Amino acid sequence: MNYSYIIIDDDNAVSALITKEIADGFSELIFLAAANNYSEGLNLILEHTPELVFLEIDPTNTTSNLSLLMINEVNRYLKTPPRFIITTRKKRLAFEAIQYGVFDYFLKPVQQIDFVKLILKLNKSAIAEEINLNLAVSRSEKSMFMTPDQGFSSMKSLTLCIKSYGDYRYIEADDICYLRADNNSTDIYLYNGEMITAFKTLKHFEGVLSHPFIRIHNSYIVNRNYISRIHSGNSLCYIKNSAVKLPFSKTYKSNIDLIISDFSTGNYLKV
Repeated sequence: MNYSYIIIDDDNAVSALITKEIADGFSELIFLAAANNYSEGLNLILEHTPELVFLEIDPTNTTSNLSLLMINEVNRYLKTPPRFIITTRKKRLAFEAIQYGVFDYFLKPVQQIDFVKLILKLNKSAIAEEINLNLAVSRSEKSMFMTPDQGFSSMKSLTLCIKSYGDYRYIEADDICYLRADNNSTDIYLYNGEMITAFKTLKHFEGVLSHPFIRIHNSYIVNRNYISRIHSGNSLCYIKNSAVKLPFSKTYKSNIDLIISDFSTGNYLKV
């Protein structure tokens, strides 16, 4: 399996060169380009759509503006964003990077063993995706033997229509990360960072939205598919590819337990 990549590092003369030299020793990795600042890096990602991006998030040259915020910006434009591998000298930044859903984290100076582990992890992920794809194809073939009504309801995802004074806004339920109560209205937050207000209560949405949506707080309903971390000690859920942390309350602790249990029933490895 081959993986194309881009390097974004303000230190092209040393750090980026070391990363590329080690990567060149692996036939699976295909170099596309390199950049040393935010704007050039973003343009390269959008132009080449690589599978991997090696990103420095604590640059020596602060004018390069390199940071984790690039991940959010990429997600705004690409339906299938690349996997980000953070390359930096500060271990303390790892926790923040995890909240953005990065694929891996390399501490500088980068070592060959880091790439060995990365490729093994990528191949394992690719196999899991292939299995899931085969399952999806199997389900699709099964739907061919359903009645038209059955096939339509099983394959078409839910679309929400947010109506306001003759303005009809259509949202795919799969694109919703979470919903937040705001008095008698509800703010709907999408995966691309956009927020839409609906003039219905959170209780209303709790009644019309089913799995993977689940109530975790008086003020929040979350899409389980966008949860990257659950911290029971701090009573927080973390949202993928963002710095958003949603609180959960004791009242809905049983729902959190259901989410944790749901994760463990899939293609799951606890380490």
